[in-house]
Amino acid sequence: MRSGSLWRTAAQRLEQAGIRDAALEAEVLIRHVLEIDRSRFFAGLADSMSPDHVDAIGHLLERRAGREPLAYITGSREFYGLSFEVDPRVLIPRQETELLVDLVIEIARKRRAADLVVADIGTGSGAVAIAIASHLPGAIVYATDLSADALEVADANVRRHDLAERVILRQGDLLDALDRPVDVIASNLPYIRSPEMPRLAPEVRGEPSAALDGGPDGLLVIRRLLAQAPTRLRPGGHVLLEIDPSLVEPVRSLAHECFPGADVSFADDLLGLPRVAGISQYDVAIESHGSCWPDAGVSSLSS
Repeated sequence: MRSGSLWRTAAQRLEQAGIRDAALEAEVLIRHVLEIDRSRFFAGLADSMSPDHVDAIGHLLERRAGREPLAYITGSREFYGLSFEVDPRVLIPRQETELLVDLVIEIARKRRAADLVVADIGTGSGAVAIAIASHLPGAIVYATDLSADALEVADANVRRHDLAERVILRQGDLLDALDRPVDVIASNLPYIRSPEMPRLAPEVRGEPSAALDGGPDGLLVIRRLLAQAPTRLRPGGHVLLEIDPSLVEPVRSLAHECFPGADVSFADDLLGLPRVAGISQYDVAIESHGSCWPDAGVSSLSS
């Protein structure tokens, strides 16, 4: 069978399975098996395929038709122009989360600080932390996660990008994993409401539920992070949280409760939807937590 014929057949199989970008995903699977780039793929559409390659591609097609996420099949995902290893232990990095990295870089440029300290909370594959460190050569980035399995994936990616000296992996619950205050807390925490979980696409339901399920109101984990955050920030620090657009007003309210007097704003994604909540405190240390859940296990860190 020629490569072009196999591509058409594969695309039809994925389209029948309800895959939206069937032709593109069929191309990705074929290139993954052949270990070639796009230019070689299109240049070789008239080439004959070996039986072994046809069988291997057929196996991967059946996995994808069964709605296994494409990134888990290929074992990789591109994020912020970098390639990351991913598997079912971690959430698959998404394009909208690149906005978190954009905003951290913007903060760094405004501060003109060479010693910026950032914490990526719930790092998963390490994509956000590594992208930040790659684009801010002077920054130290703490990458924390409760899951030891996720941190194994993150460690592989840190080493892959040769950033072990500046991306520091820590296991722990949210900010409890930090042993020093930081300038920026950036996080993509679970924010999907629990009742919505069964209605997610089959591919998404195949990802770690702990990285998706935000509790009954979508704020279960975000609420705890904001309760801890005031004493984990250096004076003039920032908190950046990816959220669901429907959570703007609840998050705004929570942010003002935890950071009285701070500036709270929202950055839009490429679709024009509010995707990241930004909390910017003034250049003063926050000693109290106002009405921000004083029983949430908040402890101070020395500066």
